[in-house]
Amino acid sequence: MIKIPKIAIVDDDDGVRSSLASLLRSLGYEVCGYASALEFLDDKIADDPGCMITDIQMPGMSGDELQAELIARGRIFPMIFMTAFPNEATRNKVMAAGARAFLEKPVEADAITSCLELLPRD
Repeated sequence: MIKIPKIAIVDDDDGVRSSLASLLRSLGYEVCGYASALEFLDDKIADDPGCMITDIQMPGMSGDELQAELIARGRIFPMIFMTAFPNEATRNKVMAAGARAFLEKPVEADAITSCLELLPRD
């Protein structure tokens, strides 16, 4: 039996979260949405996702800070970063820490799909 990974979407923009969730569900993925990095970290019920798609710039805790906090807690899973304000320093930082991709908003559906095709399936 093929297991489809659960995808966590962390973005403070409701529209981005909603449209990305719709896309991923249409591709057959299970999706959980979070309005902030802190909301994701506070979710004590959900298991670690098969992959996380997160914005970089969010209030409270940025996506790159979330990545560093997850690594510090030993929670390692694939992460895809999106941002409307790309810069090389942030890109280098998240990629060096193991990010799967660093995409510029607006993100094309094909770019997300390509990143997710490489996820392991049990």
